[in-house]
Amino acid sequence: MEGMEEQAGRNPVGGHVPVAGGLASVGLSYARELAAEAVQVFVANPRGWATPAGNPAQDELFRAGCEAGAIPAYVHAPYLINFGSHTEATVERSVESLRHSLRRGREIGALGVVVHTGSATGGRAREAAYAQVREHMLPLLDELVHDDDPLLLLESTAGQGSSLCSRTWDFGPYFDALDHHPKLGICLDTCHVFAAGHDLAEPGGAKQTLDLLVDAVGEGRLKLIHANDSKEGVGAHKDRHANIGQGRIGREAFGELFAHPATEGVPLIIETPGGKEGHAADVALLKELRALH
Repeated sequence: MEGMEEQAGRNPVGGHVPVAGGLASVGLSYARELAAEAVQVFVANPRGWATPAGNPAQDELFRAGCEAGAIPAYVHAPYLINFGSHTEATVERSVESLRHSLRRGREIGALGVVVHTGSATGGRAREAAYAQVREHMLPLLDELVHDDDPLLLLESTAGQGSSLCSRTWDFGPYFDALDHHPKLGICLDTCHVFAAGHDLAEPGGAKQTLDLLVDAVGEGRLKLIHANDSKEGVGAHKDRHANIGQGRIGREAFGELFAHPATEGVPLIIETPGGKEGHAADVALLKELRALH
């Protein structure tokens, strides 16, 4: 992985990369063009329930490429997964889909699998949804018994509808429902948490948000950051990503993230608009901000 050999130390910066046509041949080639130090991929259609088998040759090339470049890799599970759903079929499919992402994550050497925390649909009480999370997600965590199994990383939402987890303190009861399992971690999406009401754009806002997150679940649980600016204002409950420094959060907040003890060793992955050029510019800007802290 020429050009990616130099590891970033405190905070590798990278992006979500396309993999249609080959996990390694397409995904790692794209990552190289971004000068990415970390990567995130889908291993299934993000808007479907299919659980496709991998291509063993591409899996091995991807794993070897990431190892050679010291590039941490992550899987993003499909968006349809919702362990809080009032529909039995959705919960059953969520179990199958997440189990597939976790298994594929291990096969490609991923450190973590990101899953959205879902919502309590059908007007049901949050407590009932949390009980369902415990019943169906905890067994999946207990299946992660190998040293190279990925962590399960919970990603909060922008607070739309009956979301189970949008503010930092919502992670507390979610972790309680899962017995603070050792294989459980957090992926913090800056756009989501801003849209949910945490004002990262205010001076000190990122520090306060990270402090609250540590208060909710303890130290060492933040494992990944989705670094996305926001097209909408704070508390808008709308998940609309913008390029770094071109949205309502602003570049200073991302600089603050690099300075906080909770982000020590935590990679940043961009999921921003603009195609390859926009992605490369965002990766470069985050690296500049990292160098200032």
